[in-house]
Amino acid sequence: MILPEPSLRRLPWYLAHVKLLMNSGVEFVSSTQIATATNVDASQVAKDLSLLEISGKTRVGYEVKSLVEVLEDFLGFKKSHKACIFGVGSLGGALLQDSGLEQYGLKVVAGFDIREDIIGKEINGISIYHINDFYKIQEEEQMVIGIITVPVDKAQECADLMVKGGVGAIWNFTPYKIKVDENVVVQETSLYAHLAVMFNRLNEK
Repeated sequence: MILPEPSLRRLPWYLAHVKLLMNSGVEFVSSTQIATATNVDASQVAKDLSLLEISGKTRVGYEVKSLVEVLEDFLGFKKSHKACIFGVGSLGGALLQDSGLEQYGLKVVAGFDIREDIIGKEINGISIYHINDFYKIQEEEQMVIGIITVPVDKAQECADLMVKGGVGAIWNFTPYKIKVDENVVVQETSLYAHLAVMFNRLNEK
């Protein structure tokens, strides 16, 4: 099932809230309660959840445990997706240190760089290899997601290497708009773009 991207982006907000409720022992939650917690209109919450064929019970709302299971399953958080990181600098190293990613189905199994001082070392139990060894490691690990945190002038080169190696999705943290085949999923997450929006809106105030 393919959801509109705005709806898809809201689902993790709903999941985060209902997981907190579940951990607190709450059994049912209404769309109004989810809406209040996530700052989304209640009718929009109900519409988003209806796209997943989730229905609440009259006067009591959605069963929290079931809602968590359906959301985690749909979002892919319950399935493990092997990934690698190209560029083990400050941002790439921080992502390697983030064990929480695995809770959401992203299992980083390798890091790649060109700096001799870091190649052969481990970060959070994850080995760092030279980029030239990517194809060899890819044969062993069959990684499906590539994360790019390299300098902007190396982004396209790394994307090409990943795609040639069989990676099906790329999470790009650089401000460079990489170009890949249509069958490769690309998610752009430019920290600089988000900073620009934040600074601009701050200045408006």
